[in-house]
Amino acid sequence: MRKNLEVTMCQENSSQLPKRFSIKDRFRGFYPVVVDVETAGFNPETDALLEVAMMTMTMDDNGYLQPDEIMSANIRPFPNSNIEPSNIAFLGIDPFDESRNLQDERVAVLPMFKAISKKMKKEGCTRAILVGHNGFFDLSFIHALAKRLNYKRCPFHQFTVFDTASLAGLVYGQTVLARACTAAGIEFEDDKAHGAKYDTLMECKLFCSIFNRYTLFAGFPDPIEQTLLDFRAHLKDKEDPEKTPDSCKTE
Repeated sequence: MRKNLEVTMCQENSSQLPKRFSIKDRFRGFYPVVVDVETAGFNPETDALLEVAMMTMTMDDNGYLQPDEIMSANIRPFPNSNIEPSNIAFLGIDPFDESRNLQDERVAVLPMFKAISKKMKKEGCTRAILVGHNGFFDLSFIHALAKRLNYKRCPFHQFTVFDTASLAGLVYGQTVLARACTAAGIEFEDDKAHGAKYDTLMECKLFCSIFNRYTLFAGFPDPIEQTLLDFRAHLKDKEDPEKTPDSCKTE
C-alpha cells in the first residue's frame, strides 16, 4: 500500500470460528463497499475529483454488518479539469494546496481498487457494489476516473448502487445524511461533514444500522435459489389435480 494512502482499521474480527453467514451469500455474489467523493463540479467527465474515500465491511457470525477498513486520499486535480468556484466555496478547501498531501489520481485510487478486489475475492464475491449517499453520483465519478486512467479492472458494478439516501428515507423518514444518522442514533459532527473520509464513515455506519435493523426484524433470508425452488414446488402442487380440493371430495 502506498505510503500516503491512509488506512485505518475500525474494528477487528477476533473470532476464529467458521462464519455461519457470508457477504457472498447475502448479496448474491456482490461485495458492498461504501464510497464518497468530493468534487469540483457535477460533471464526472470534466470536473476535478478532489477527495475520495472507500470503506469495506465485515459480517459477523450472526449475519450482522460492521465497519471494517477505510482508505482515503486527497486528489490533485487532473490536467485541464474544470473547477467550479461555487463548489470550492462550499467545501472550503483549496484544491491546489499541497499541504493537504495531494496525490495524482493513479497513485491515490488504483491501490484502493486493488485492495477492494483482493478483499472481494477473499469473500468469494465477483463484483463490488457501491454503497453511497446519492451513490449514483459517486459511481459516475469513479467510472470516469477509471476511464481516464484506462484502467480496465475497476471492481465496481457498472450501474447498480445501494443508495443510503433512499434507504434512510424508507426506514427513518430522513434523506439528509446528518438527519438520517441522528434518526438512527448515530452521532454526527456537522463541522466534519462534506469531507470524503468522514462522510464515508457515517454512510457506512448508517448502512450497517439499516441492514442490521432489517436483519434483526426479518431474520437472515434464505438463499434465493432455495426460495425459488420452494416457490416452484408450490406452483407445481397447485397445478397437480390430485392435490386440489376437488380431488378430496368423495362420490
